[in-house]
Amino acid sequence: MIAPVATVGSTGWIDEGIAADILFDGDIAAARNALSPLCTKFDIAVQPTTHRRKMLIVSDMDSTMISVECIDELADFAGIKPQIAEITERAMQGELDFAEALRARVALLRGLDERAIATCLAERVHHMPGAQTLVRTMSAWGAHSLLVSGGFTHFADVVGEQLGFAKVRANVLGFAEGKLTGAVDGRIVDAAAKRTLLEDATISKGLVSAQTLAVGDGANDIPMIQAAGFGVAYHAKPKAADAADFAVRHSDLTALLYAQGVPRREWAV
Repeated sequence: MIAPVATVGSTGWIDEGIAADILFDGDIAAARNALSPLCTKFDIAVQPTTHRRKMLIVSDMDSTMISVECIDELADFAGIKPQIAEITERAMQGELDFAEALRARVALLRGLDERAIATCLAERVHHMPGAQTLVRTMSAWGAHSLLVSGGFTHFADVVGEQLGFAKVRANVLGFAEGKLTGAVDGRIVDAAAKRTLLEDATISKGLVSAQTLAVGDGANDIPMIQAAGFGVAYHAKPKAADAADFAVRHSDLTALLYAQGVPRREWAV
């Protein structure tokens, strides 16, 4: 049996010295295998040329569009960050059921004053480099954008508006008399929900899977990453990186624009 091969064709810069296109003929898996040793130094996306510019982006929030895990930062205000952060890390690694881990962490925050959320949002939540540019540039060519978070609406609604997302879905914290009840109200946005939201948006916008992009960093993002036409793991946990079509390890989120062949002169600012 002859092993699959890929042969290099034309090459060209997207932005000189920063990002380049290398066109090839042959097997995608063979190209990925040949280029994989270079991934220790470069971010390399191997993909078909058809439907390269996506018409739907679905993204995780914590540690993807923002630089922190919001629940860990809230826990710091309650004086229990190490305890909660350990559970968060295990859940993101895929060692714990996400929904159960979320309920357990939120229960530990019972009694925290609602004002801590506003303070946390103002002082701790920072956008990932390139996040706003990515979302607004894709929106400018007509792509739909959806922020889906296993975190909380108090954060996701604000972040989504700031970054330019058209729609936001996240979990709802329970409150009574200005304090957290220790419960999550309504259905939890978990891994299955994220995939369903991606699939529903694809259908509602009249798209095919190849026109969709999903990006996340943890185990609960894997189903949507695998369901998207172009699944991206951003500075991700190993399981998520292994599941993705493109693992961004070195660059910021503008790498997703370069992966779509978009030079800096076409970015929204």
